[in-house]
Amino acid sequence: MPASRRRAIGLMSGTSIDAIDVALVETDGEEIAALGPATSIPYAAALRAALRAALGRLEGCEELGRALTAAHAAAVASFLEANGIARDAVDVVGFHGHTLAHRPDLGRTRQLGDPAWLARALGIDVVGDFRQADVAAGGQGAPLAPIYHARLLDHLPGGGQALAWPVAVLNIGGVANLTYVDEGARTQPERLLAFDTGPGNALIDDWVLAATGEAFDRDGRLAAAGSADGAAVKALLDHPYFARRPPKSLDRDAFAAPAPSSETSPADRAATLTAFTVESVVRAREHLPLPPGCWLVTGGGRRNRHLVGSLARRLAAPVRAIEAVGGRGDSLEAEAFAFMAVRALRGLPISFPGTTGVPAPMAGGVVYRPG
Repeated sequence: MPASRRRAIGLMSGTSIDAIDVALVETDGEEIAALGPATSIPYAAALRAALRAALGRLEGCEELGRALTAAHAAAVASFLEANGIARDAVDVVGFHGHTLAHRPDLGRTRQLGDPAWLARALGIDVVGDFRQADVAAGGQGAPLAPIYHARLLDHLPGGGQALAWPVAVLNIGGVANLTYVDEGARTQPERLLAFDTGPGNALIDDWVLAATGEAFDRDGRLAAAGSADGAAVKALLDHPYFARRPPKSLDRDAFAAPAPSSETSPADRAATLTAFTVESVVRAREHLPLPPGCWLVTGGGRRNRHLVGSLARRLAAPVRAIEAVGGRGDSLEAEAFAFMAVRALRGLPISFPGTTGVPAPMAGGVVYRPG
């Protein structure tokens, strides 16, 4: 393996609060040499509930942070054992932690977790604190995955010349964000444009949990059985966030959907919140230089057939799961933090003026050694 290439494990705990995603990537931080194994390890119910209860906290929660970090250490150990990978065969771990609150307007972002403890527990170098330098420099601190999206499109077997450019990579997690990649941005990341489009699954998941006890709307069946309240969707879209020019980013709970009336059925409410996610993506097109020739969807939302079908109808362009071009929608964010960990080791930028609004391309992440 060339000296500049590293074997990196990326860890991601997304805004849907469902699992720890683990992925191995071989890369020099510029090109992707190989995508290794990947898995998702569900959170224990008690830890998931505690994380949900802590959302919005910019301070405190140290005990919960230790429990979260221990869960990540156990996830890495399980991953290595399941795949027959020795610890000394891994060069670095990219540890995002779990975002409790994201307030770039206040110059604050809080990712729960202790990367120094994780490095000692694993005996492997860990890169953490990916967002802090960007926010301190006046950037949004999010989204950070766009540099990986751009490089991945050239690596995937269905990427490159097979795609209709420009391409929008749409990640639908708890929050939805997009990366706009024109052909030049594949090799010139300063041309990338990225921003959070609005809600992803969070409002839908929270409603479905409250109304039915289920963690999410499987395949969008509940929403498909209901009718969206057009007036409610329009009122939600009046939020000033949607008129703001990117780059811009959101906290998971930035949108407080008004309480439904007693006459609103669970299906109608799910349909309304799903339509809100769809229309916020449609509204995001106003901020793009050209209409994307293709939308590639990643994150848990790509499994919601009703949501994806509605997007395809409203965007009037091909909308495909990232798997259609050889990607892995469940592990892509974890892969991104593996990739960015290697960039951090080399001092390469991970955020750019067009992705977070930072004044100049900026390196990010802090390296923690086991010793």
